[in-house]
Formats: sequence, C-alpha cells, structure tokens
Amino acid sequence: MDAHEVNRVRAELALYVADVFASVPRKDQRAKGDCYLRGLMLDGRRKSIQAMAARLPDGNEQNLQQFVNQSSWDPEPVQRRIAERMLPLIGPTAWVIDDVSVPKDGRMSVAVAPQYCGALGKRANCQVAVSVHAASDTASCPLQWRLFLPQEWASDTDRRAITRIPPGVTHREKWRLALDMLDTLAAWGMTPPVVVADAAYGTNAHLRAALNERGLAYVLAVRADVSAHPFDAQPVAPARNGAIGCWPQPRYRQAAPSVAALATGLGQGAFTPLTWRNGSRGELRSRFAALRVRPAGKAVERPIRAAASAEQGWWDGVLPDCWLLIEWPGGAEAPTDYWLSNLPADTSLPDLVRLAKVRWRIEHDYRELKHGLGLDHFEGRSWPGWHHHVTLVTAAHAFLTEQRLAPKVPAPDSPSTRSSTPSKTP
Repeated sequence: MDAHEVNRVRAELALYVADVFASVPRKDQRAKGDCYLRGLMLDGRRKSIQAMAARLPDGNEQNLQQFVNQSSWDPEPVQRRIAERMLPLIGPTAWVIDDVSVPKDGRMSVAVAPQYCGALGKRANCQVAVSVHAASDTASCPLQWRLFLPQEWASDTDRRAITRIPPGVTHREKWRLALDMLDTLAAWGMTPPVVVADAAYGTNAHLRAALNERGLAYVLAVRADVSAHPFDAQPVAPARNGAIGCWPQPRYRQAAPSVAALATGLGQGAFTPLTWRNGSRGELRSRFAALRVRPAGKAVERPIRAAASAEQGWWDGVLPDCWLLIEWPGGAEAPTDYWLSNLPADTSLPDLVRLAKVRWRIEHDYRELKHGLGLDHFEGRSWPGWHHHVTLVTAAHAFLTEQRLAPKVPAPDSPSTRSSTPSKTP
C-alpha cells in the first residue's frame, strides 16, 4: 500500500488495533502496534524496524525496537482474537499445516541452525517455523505459529539465555509442533473441517494416528513409497501348533505394496479427468482416481495392536481402511501425487480432489507474508522478539484480508447508485 492508501484506512485500522490488541495493557503499546502495522503494510523493499521507522511520519526506531524486542506483552491473546475474527470471515474448507524457512547469517539468531531450507532448496543456515492456516478458495490466514528449535539448541544454555528461550521450550519434531497448535486452537473452541498437509507431514504415520485419535478428518499428501494393503486383503492366522502355548495372531501374509505400485496397477483407464478450480491462466485440470486401502508399516500396526490388546486382549489383525487419492496427469508416464484421507467412504472424488489441492492458498500466503509484509525481514535475535514480529505480521495480513473481503460500497455518483427509472421530461 502507498501512503495515500494507508491514510485512507487509518480509522478502520485504529478500530482493528483496539480490538485485536485489547489484551495489551498499555495504551502507548497499542499505539506502537498501530504504527508497526502501518510500517508493514506501507510500500518499501525492507520491513526491518529501522527502515519502517524512517518511512513513517510518526516512526520512532527506539520505541518500535522496545515494543517488539523488549516488551513483555503476550502474543497469544492477540493471535486468538485474530483467529476469532478471521474464521467466520474466511469460512475455511480446510486448515493447512505447512512450514516456512528463512535463511540467516551467523549462529546467534534464535533457533538458527544448518538444516533444510525450502527457500533455497538445499541445506543451509536458517530458521524454520511451522504454521497452521485456515484456507478456502478465496482467502486464507495463519492461525498459529511455532518456531522449530533444532536439537543443538536444546542444551545450549549460553545461546538459550542470550536469546531468552523459555525454560520449558525444548526440541520437538515439526509434526508434534503442528499437533500442539491444533490442540491450542481446540482449547480456544476452534476445530478444523479437514486438516491438509504436504508429504513431509502426511507420510508420518504417527501424525495420521494422532489426528485420528483427536477425531479430526484429514487429506494428507504422502510419498510414493508409503505402503498399503489393498482394501480386500485379509489377515490370516496360522494353525496352532499343539495344545499349549498362545494362539497365533492373524496377520497379512503378503508384503504391503507401495501406493505407487497400487496406482500403477489400476491402469490409466481408471483415472477420471477433473477440474478443481479456475486459475489465472484458465481451468486447472488433471486425472484422478481414488480407492480404499489399508495403510501398513510398524508405525501403523503397533499403536493399533496395543490399543486393541488393552480393550480385547486379542487383535484380529485387520488394519483400518482409508482413501488413497492418486493423480496421474495426462501425458505423464506414471502417477505423480498421492494422498491418504480418513474422510468417510461415501466422500466423492471431486470433494477429495478439491481438498487435496487447497494447499495452493498457503503458497499465496507465504509470498504475501514474506515479500509484502516482511515476515523474513526481522533482524532481532530473541525468542520473544520473533514471536512478537510474526504476530504483528499475521495481524497486518488479517487486516488486509478483511479489507479485501469487505463489501464494496459504490461511490454516490457511480452508475450502480443511479436510479434505473428514466426521468420524465417536463
């Protein structure tokens, strides 16, 4: 936004800040929040505090530094209020789990370590944050963030003290951070219609089991090497050897094939052409098939076996079934993408495809958050500073989304406000 556009919405922004930052106790801190949001939304290549303060007529670099990096205001109630405003507005068809990486120099910025950096497509020194977004085909918004703390930071007392990492924060896998966010949102009374994620998350059988345990529906991308039994495969128990000893437990006698093998075995004739949305260059169309399968592997079988044993004392060996959705684009030599879903067996193929493909909105989010609103321009090093900054960026993104989705009131002299009744000539 240019300076004129920012000034045009100053009154609406003031009301927004008063509501979203109502939990921030001091009036002067809320005023700094208003100033910071204007700095994020105002045009400019860099959205660091120094650069924003220089562009704003009321910008004070020292005040903004103190508000973001030293102030003790709690970002969680602000995030909750943003979510309360945005969920009814967006009407999400799914919540999407994803992560974003920010390349960094040095080793003293909080949670920085050599790790895979999606922004560069290779291993590099970076920060990684996991996020949950509410998404529909028309809008989306981040609901929660977690900064991933690499293992090397867990016991590094010097860097933890310098960057002010809370004592209770330790290394947790990204999929566990995603579950933590879903649990936090559930405690606020917010539950997803469906959880969607890419193969980095969906391939993890523990995540799928945890979503099932929480009663959450999902459509999760998986790698081609994930194994699954055909739906009609039957576990078999061998004959008991003698009159003593335990009865043999039933199990599947054939090794579970990969989802890629199951997909190839269908043949191209089993795939249906579908359009899932209209993009900027026309219809987005491909070919899809869906079948019921029983995901396999030790990570799947052990929790099921333990739960069944506790309840019944014996397990019948039957693995739960779910949907396997497969994409085989026209002209491709083999299927390219796979998803597992625990949606009901009567779910239609177009609905599965529409949900699997809703992740595109999140890529749009990340572009706007990083390139337009300065998500990756934060130059502070502390844990509280990072969480303050990302909350403020989320608030700016939510405000702009509200502005975009608000009903447009035509100007008084516009054609739509003129009477359609022809005037009478005297």
